[in-house]
Amino acid sequence: MSYAHLIRFMLPLVLMVLVQEFGEQVLNGGMARMPRATETLAGYGLAWGLTALLSGALTQTRQLGLVRVTHAQAFGQVLRFVLITGLVLAALLASLAFTPIGGWVIEDLHSVGPDLASVVRLAFFWLIPLPMLRGLTRLYGGMLIRVRRTEVVSLATISGIGMSVAAVFGLLETAFVQTQPIRLPLLATYVGVLTEFGIVFWGHRRFVHLEADSDTDLKIGYVVQFFWPLALIMAIQGGTRPLINLFVSRGSDGTEALAVLTVVYALGHVPYGWVNEVRSLATAFQNEVDSRVYIRRFVMGCGLISFGMMVALFWTPVKNYLLVAAIGVGPDLVVHSQTPLLIFALFPAVVALRAYYHGIGLVEHRTQVMAPSAPSRLGAVVMVWLVLSPLDLHGATRAIWALVSGHTVEALVVWWGVCRWKPKKGAMDG
Repeated sequence: MSYAHLIRFMLPLVLMVLVQEFGEQVLNGGMARMPRATETLAGYGLAWGLTALLSGALTQTRQLGLVRVTHAQAFGQVLRFVLITGLVLAALLASLAFTPIGGWVIEDLHSVGPDLASVVRLAFFWLIPLPMLRGLTRLYGGMLIRVRRTEVVSLATISGIGMSVAAVFGLLETAFVQTQPIRLPLLATYVGVLTEFGIVFWGHRRFVHLEADSDTDLKIGYVVQFFWPLALIMAIQGGTRPLINLFVSRGSDGTEALAVLTVVYALGHVPYGWVNEVRSLATAFQNEVDSRVYIRRFVMGCGLISFGMMVALFWTPVKNYLLVAAIGVGPDLVVHSQTPLLIFALFPAVVALRAYYHGIGLVEHRTQVMAPSAPSRLGAVVMVWLVLSPLDLHGATRAIWALVSGHTVEALVVWWGVCRWKPKKGAMDG
């Protein structure tokens, strides 16, 4: 066991995340250069946030593929679980696009006008198949990471982002998207998602070889038992942004603040998003001698590197160059993006702590001890927002303070659960 092994394993994943973040900046830049840019950024941000809330749970199918799929029978059970869950989530998205439920969620709950509401409904219609595609992509990706073929997962994401970026440039000046600007991010998103899915599916067929039978009979009940805490965590993580959007949209600067957050979420995620990938290390190297000692030190180093990236990008004039020249944000949005980006420097330490102990919980099959972190995060977000509401702060600034507070409480609860809470023997057998 050495740090070189960890670096070789992580490099493709880090490259994958950084390219993914770059792709989001190109997408935001494309929307910022379209007619009705603020409306398009706000509408896509609102629709994507709610879609992430519904499909976020299925992103944890990577952990099922990484930890539990060890033979063909287990793969069949997990695949059926993903397909059924994906259909249910697709039906929920369809209800937002076509039924009065969508009107209540979009117009009444978020207090948006009819023009923006029609943009959001159209986005929901296009995004109906997305949960299924994301779930299958993550399942196959997890199985590839299990056999340490991280380069295939990285290739899939990079190729998907490359195709998405090409779609942005290719479609930007076309009449098809100029007349309906929301079509640009939706088409670009699908080009990337389908490309990524195709490559991980090929990689699974090429590199993952499962035995036809096994003495271990993985029951669907255990799949649900293992999965539901992860799904709860991801659902609330995915739901944090829609919840904050809900608070923000009801303010006097609602549309402007939503547009700022769409830019800031994506840009601020660049320096720390890749740190989340360290959660896969504990499972991939669980049979190596002294692996946890090496992984713990390695994760600390990743957190410090991420913090250094935050300082270089957001505490210097580089920040203005990224907002104005690279993304093309207008002057008013640039002003209100400054403070939220400064606050993002607090994320690396919190995310590194959470990712390390999340990985330990996965390798020990103790997902239930992490479940309380989800409602704790939600409670912290609501409490901090209420505390900050009377203050004279822009909606986007209050939103990022609430977000970082939620992350911090979540990380501490994961640490406490994995290190301090020992469930009764047999509680997670399987």
